[in-house]
Amino acid sequence: MSDYKLNTKCVQGGYTPKNGEPRQIPVVQSTTFKYDTSEDMGKLFDLEASGYFYTRLQNPTNDYVAAKIAELEGGTAAMLTSSGQAANFFALFNICETGSHIVSSASIYGGTFNLIAVTMKKMGIDVTFVNPDCAEEELNAAFQDNTRAVFGETIANPALTVLDIEKFAKAAHSHGVPLIIDNTFPTPVNCRPIEWGADIVTHSTTKYMDGHGVAVGGAIVDSGKFDWFAHKDKFPGLTTPDDSYHGITYAEKFGREGAFITKCTAQLMRDFGCIQSPQNAFYLNLGLESLHVRMPRHCENGLAVASFLKGHEKVKRVSYPHLEGDKYYELAKKYMPSGGCGVVSFEIEGGRAAAEKFMKSLRLMAIETHVADARSCCLNPATSTHRQLTDEQLEAAGIPAGLIRISCGIEDKEDLINDIKQALEQV
Repeated sequence: MSDYKLNTKCVQGGYTPKNGEPRQIPVVQSTTFKYDTSEDMGKLFDLEASGYFYTRLQNPTNDYVAAKIAELEGGTAAMLTSSGQAANFFALFNICETGSHIVSSASIYGGTFNLIAVTMKKMGIDVTFVNPDCAEEELNAAFQDNTRAVFGETIANPALTVLDIEKFAKAAHSHGVPLIIDNTFPTPVNCRPIEWGADIVTHSTTKYMDGHGVAVGGAIVDSGKFDWFAHKDKFPGLTTPDDSYHGITYAEKFGREGAFITKCTAQLMRDFGCIQSPQNAFYLNLGLESLHVRMPRHCENGLAVASFLKGHEKVKRVSYPHLEGDKYYELAKKYMPSGGCGVVSFEIEGGRAAAEKFMKSLRLMAIETHVADARSCCLNPATSTHRQLTDEQLEAAGIPAGLIRISCGIEDKEDLINDIKQALEQV
């Protein structure tokens, strides 16, 4: 499918049926796979042959869908995980261990912030959070001898910060480590971070890729471009024999194109088992088939809602990267010229109390711990997704207590604006 346009890849990428085979990706709803001899299965365990022996590690349905996502992102290999959180954890832990250090943008999803700052810290992995708008000198100063990865989000959830991918990629590569980008919000329809220097791309497929709120999932895509052997002392898990897997050296056996995902599957998925179910992968593929059609409507509605909110007297400020005058407008146009996403954040006059009254007054939009759905929804992050952060951390992440996040679906934009208008009148 490499010669086809992205829209075509959304519909037909990852799976090409042979004569007499199912036209739609088949759901292989089986935990195990049968082989004629122990020798045949042994080759799979030795990674000498391709195939399947237990769905906790790999499943054909998942691999078809992962291959489609790899094609969409321009990567060489990909894998599905049980959630976006699992994808980010696997992507980082695949190259980090006790004593490692991560440089991360401070403006990221609250759950990911907690994963890195609290949970991974308990595992002996330290982190330095940097302001995504920091100067190159400040960014480079955050690196340490034990830094193993740089992490950020293309469009941060929910602050809507746009990451300067080229700046972060330059810093990461100058220090011999990969840049990992969570590309959940724009999706590859609107941004392909690998083309701007990212090495690993992650997704919460639960969001726009699924698009219908039916299946939790995540994905990891490897660009196949990072030279692990050029920095072999930093990444012994990829460049030295793995004693837990028959002494295989992943970077040697599978090269740049396959080492990262193979290790992530053979080692981390084996031990943690955070596999996406085949049925969820099937649902995900149905969402991917219309992703290129839905994303322009999400963006159209997001811009219309942001434009309305910008001129309202009860709104303190509006954040939408593609709204002219937004702090990140120029970066958004650079990295996402066709649009970003349908998520709009705004701060209402009156803080928490006003935010609560506004949300209670909505009729069409639902209050949900969700985002990037075909149906519009609304959330006050400070009391939900980011409630584990202190007030100081909330401010640092650009998420004041009165901030409201609206995820614009694909309904009629006039209906969305009218719902917001009448809710503001109740405040």
